[in-house]
Amino acid sequence: MIEKVKQTTSEKLLLFLFFILGLIAIYIFLILPQKCLFIKNYNPENISFKNPKDIAILNVNCGNIIIKLYPKISPNSVERFKKLISSGKYNNIAFHRVIKNVLIQSGDLEFGNKDNYNYLYIGSGNSGLGPIKSELNDQVEFKAGTLGMARTNKLNTEDSQFFILLQDAPLFKGEYTPIGEVVYGFEILDTIADDHRREYVLRPDFINSFKLLTD
Repeated sequence: MIEKVKQTTSEKLLLFLFFILGLIAIYIFLILPQKCLFIKNYNPENISFKNPKDIAILNVNCGNIIIKLYPKISPNSVERFKKLISSGKYNNIAFHRVIKNVLIQSGDLEFGNKDNYNYLYIGSGNSGLGPIKSELNDQVEFKAGTLGMARTNKLNTEDSQFFILLQDAPLFKGEYTPIGEVVYGFEILDTIADDHRREYVLRPDFINSFKLLTD
């Protein structure tokens, strides 16, 4: 009769350790890279909008971020924004500045293109159309999901760069031009690559496409 060999305590601990290491390996190599795994992707065709001409769809790696623009609040800025979207200028442009849980910034058309990314000058580029005047508003709250036109430290220097807030920023009220808000896909913003060591991202994510719903 064959006797059952009992595992020693050390063997049980070793087996348990291998099990834990296996779970960690699965998480690191299979689950962690799939950052979009549990993110819902919104199809704008399945959503009814009150003013479809003011809806823009920002597509990134994890899906669609659907934005409602503010043409009545910031007419000139939204007109510029729509013009750049319709012409495809934002496609393949980097999210070059990401402050985790605070904001993401994109729209450097000069130095932020995926095919010609310039690490030295990123964040200082423009559209070539010239700056526009700031359209400040004391009534609009800059809450999480708000889009605003980025500028230098001086007013009336807005051009093509924009930011999206990841948290409320009451101090931005009356200081920056609001151009819209995220209405669907806010959770996707958290999947955009950041760099915990700096604001400017060395290996940024890029805009896949940016289009108006009615285009």
